[in-house]
Amino acid sequence: MELKGHVQGGTIILETDRVFPEGTEVTVILEDDPNYLPTLAERFKTISGKANDLPHDLAEHHDQYLHGGKV
Repeated sequence: MELKGHVQGGTIILETDRVFPEGTEVTVILEDDPNYLPTLAERFKTISGKANDLPHDLAEHHDQYLHGGKV
């Protein structure tokens, strides 16, 4: 569900008459903040932790695994 709203006095005011139960979880996405840059964690959260069975020394020898050569 997507609802529009605005900030008034530091409080988010939703443009709906619907009443939500106490403790309802919400996500706020700012539409008009040109200075907002998501963190790397936010940008990669959908793929973070998905890689399995990687070599134990991948961090140390990533160039060799990526471009070839002896490890």
